[in-house]
Amino acid sequence: MSRSVLRGIGTIAAAVATMAVLVPATASAARGSLRWEQCPDVPTLQCATLKVPLDYRKPGGPTIDIAVSKLASTKPAKRRGVMLMNPGGPGGPGLTMPDGLRAAGMPSSVLDAYDLIGFDPRGIGSSTPVTCDLKPEQLVSNVPPYARDAAAVAERAKSVAGVAKQCGDSKTAANLPYITTANTARDMDRIREALGEKKISYYGVSYGSYLGAVYSTLFPQRTDRVVLDSVVGPGGLDPMGSRRLAEGFQDRFPDFAKWAAARHASYGLGRTPQQVTAKFYELAAKLDGGAVPGVDGAAFRMLTFGSLYSTSGFPTLAQQWQSLDGEGVLKQSEQAAPQIDVGQLLSGQLHVVCNDVNWPEDVATYQRNVEKDRVKYPMFGAAGANIWACAYWPSESIEPPVRIGDRGPSNILMVQNLRDPATPLGGARETRRALGDRARIVTVDEGGHGVWLTDENACGNNAVNRFFVEGKRPAYDTNCAADKGGLFDSMTPEQRRDREKALDEVRSKQRFF
Repeated sequence: MSRSVLRGIGTIAAAVATMAVLVPATASAARGSLRWEQCPDVPTLQCATLKVPLDYRKPGGPTIDIAVSKLASTKPAKRRGVMLMNPGGPGGPGLTMPDGLRAAGMPSSVLDAYDLIGFDPRGIGSSTPVTCDLKPEQLVSNVPPYARDAAAVAERAKSVAGVAKQCGDSKTAANLPYITTANTARDMDRIREALGEKKISYYGVSYGSYLGAVYSTLFPQRTDRVVLDSVVGPGGLDPMGSRRLAEGFQDRFPDFAKWAAARHASYGLGRTPQQVTAKFYELAAKLDGGAVPGVDGAAFRMLTFGSLYSTSGFPTLAQQWQSLDGEGVLKQSEQAAPQIDVGQLLSGQLHVVCNDVNWPEDVATYQRNVEKDRVKYPMFGAAGANIWACAYWPSESIEPPVRIGDRGPSNILMVQNLRDPATPLGGARETRRALGDRARIVTVDEGGHGVWLTDENACGNNAVNRFFVEGKRPAYDTNCAADKGGLFDSMTPEQRRDREKALDEVRSKQRFF
């Protein structure tokens, strides 16, 4: 279907879609209609499939499948209800997330209180998937590379235009316009009804925080206890959300600089944080000049950005810098086989990001933003502001973006690291303002992406545990001081290995690079 035809459909539907945001389609999933069986790959979980409308404006029309999982409470007397969850991305499959968070150290008090419900969002994984038929050389980040000048933006535009065309020409193109955050939130409500629950609790991290905010806006009276972790701005991963990645880079990088300076004897990257920062610019310029075949400055900046998600990635990053600086090669780290289909994740991610918002289509807009952010955020600004495939997306949005609002019960807890590279504090504060008295935010004086069960900050973790189990939040927004970690030190070595493995898998689904 051509872009012009799809655009016409989107225009005609705009008025209807606005009403769909304000008054979601009435749910009709039969209560108790899920037929549970043991999940084939995760014996601790039960799995089921739920059929939902492809287009909620036509509830009697074509349907798609949503794959759902359950880790049931084993303490009926302590069970409060169900907790749905999403790992982020967007594009991250969530079917195994309940087992992953259990292995990551979820306390028994929370496990007892809820049936944990995972699901693969529409278009993703074991749910009816979408594809962009990405080629091997396209299995790289949707986050744009660092653009050295306006010509680099124009060159990137040619590349992503081809990717957008592939999405529109794929075998799943008929489903393309309907893979949105709002529709995923509506799917969540169908899951709620199929489970026979009047309300749901929710945990969403990274992009999952935006999905939770959208659900809480569309279905405020069907929310119980909602936790939004590592919070994106109120527009989700829109053009501003992409540009905020540069803010996050600048917020977080000083943690690595301090860490590396303290280990100068091992890595030789600088005796002070200032010297390590200077080494970043030195290496970036060296690689921009073609000093190392196969590794340019854009790849180096992206490599550094990705390693800022967790302090556990600092040693590998320092070794890679050391190798580039000395031997002039990139030392490849040993990595486990991917737990996810990267091509499917990237395809699904584009569907959500590009359908949620109408992105600017003028290349000059991105060129201006790149030049502006190159000055404001010199480390990564010329990447975050660069052009996405969304500029050439083969359909217009079928409805306006959901405007996150403050109508509804005061039952949302936000937790946020002060120095998060992917969802920086600035965006979280905007979402906090949008939610008004519905929310409280607990900021944590730590760096990295993810607070609950990811950080070992006792204050941040206990804030979430207390809310899920007792329903208690701080009376006002508050901050947790940095601590020495060690919250999970009582784990056995085997449990610790399971925890790290589980966190690696969850992180792989949160990242969008």
